[in-house]
Amino acid sequence: MSTSITETIRRRYSCRAYLERPIAEETQRLLAEFLASNRMGPLGTRARFALVAATDQDRTSLKGLGTYGFIKGMTGFIVGAAAPGPTNLEDYGYLMEHAILRATDLGLGTCWLGGSFTKSSFARRIAAMRGELVPAVTAVGYPATDKPSDDRIRQHVGANRRLAWEHLFFDQKFGQPLSREAAGRYGEPLEMVRWAPSASNKQPWRIVRSGDLWHFFLQRTKRYGKGSLLFRLLRLADLQRVDMGIAMCHFELTARELGGTGRWVSDEPAIEKPAGNIEYVTSWQSSSS
Repeated sequence: MSTSITETIRRRYSCRAYLERPIAEETQRLLAEFLASNRMGPLGTRARFALVAATDQDRTSLKGLGTYGFIKGMTGFIVGAAAPGPTNLEDYGYLMEHAILRATDLGLGTCWLGGSFTKSSFARRIAAMRGELVPAVTAVGYPATDKPSDDRIRQHVGANRRLAWEHLFFDQKFGQPLSREAAGRYGEPLEMVRWAPSASNKQPWRIVRSGDLWHFFLQRTKRYGKGSLLFRLLRLADLQRVDMGIAMCHFELTARELGGTGRWVSDEPAIEKPAGNIEYVTSWQSSSS
């Protein structure tokens, strides 16, 4: 990265209007090199990604999602395919968001497009194999404006609104908010989780600190994602699991940039979960410096 990860995260936004000009060859090369090396998710799932030029067939694949009408002028897409596995959507979200941050660092605009592309032209562009999933793609190109606040769609979904710290991060148990002071050196990684994009800006991540462990939970949105009739009918991917991977990416990259070390572990704590549809995902185990 040419700039700090926190600056890149803050600069990134869901760009829906692009200049209709090709991405510079050198920028394409740098991004393609990164995509080629960005293949193993933190939870062990392999995925692969490619930068492809936008075609009319790709645009047709977006129409059924109701999102195409809001994306204008994109000249390319980042397309990926994830291998089957119990954590493939979280790993896909992590790896795609890392690619998006690299694209942002290179001066490109991006926009997550989540859905089900496994049988679309995008799957054919990356030669998706049997069992592989294409849960989301990313529009990419040169932004037509540097003023995301002018985007009416962002205003409609409340993209600039973030849940308060005390609703997201907890100390030892749910219902006991973690103060910024108590978070210590992990205060900034947690703040970057708050800045993470999510489907319909639902912000489903919840994190509980317990000693050197930071437990990540998924707080599911009612009538959204898993179990939703609409998602079953449209065969959409479980996007809130993808969102968890995005949050993990922001957390780890920021922690490492600030000198923190650690690893992802499966260590579900004996913490009483609040009423509601909440699931354990993974834990970050920090190492002593």
